[in-house]
Amino acid sequence: MPVGVPKVPFQFPEDEEAVWTDLYNRLHQERILFLGDELDYELSNDVVGLMVHLTIEDPTRDQFLFINSEGGWVIPGIGLYDTMQWVPPVIHTINMGLAASIACLVLVGGEISKRIAFPYARVMIHQPSSVFEEDELSEFELDIYIVSKFYSDVVKIYQERTQIPLSRITCDMQRDDFMSATEAQIYGIVDLVGFELELEFGSRNKEVEFGSGNEEVEFRSGNKYGFLMDS
Repeated sequence: MPVGVPKVPFQFPEDEEAVWTDLYNRLHQERILFLGDELDYELSNDVVGLMVHLTIEDPTRDQFLFINSEGGWVIPGIGLYDTMQWVPPVIHTINMGLAASIACLVLVGGEISKRIAFPYARVMIHQPSSVFEEDELSEFELDIYIVSKFYSDVVKIYQERTQIPLSRITCDMQRDDFMSATEAQIYGIVDLVGFELELEFGSRNKEVEFGSGNEEVEFRSGNKYGFLMDS
């Protein structure tokens, strides 16, 4: 029997007494966001909407995006990445579990020096792809063109954010390239492994210390203009 989303007490500024609210709404009040599923248009729009809303409430408070995702669609991922660069708050990205395919692009899109991997987290990079079997020839050619453009964009983003040469990134993305947390740090996808993450709760700061250590993942494929990172 499903437990559902837990509820916790929280006193909103406009309320005289604490009320029961669901756990994620409570965490959102503290600028803690989650990417914990396949990244599609709905999930991307939800996270983007939260980032913009929280920015309107207070553009000076950092936001923390926890990532545990096997990847998903390229266009929603790039939309989320661009939003992270656009909003004024510093966006911390935290890899817990797995950040694969387009989720890895979101991970690398966090504020440089604020991208963290938990000790046993994994990342995986690879190239975008599409499914052509049912396409007509004209659509097939268009798919190839669009996928190649997305591929160039993704490679360029990785090069800018990691400072790894384009030739190496291009080579590494020809296959599913899995990395441990330490390997991802060496590659430049994350900046820190097992770091003391400082979360801001209202007017208080609380340091949450994570251990140290290291140490798998996947992408997919889609058709037409909704491209997935392939698995």
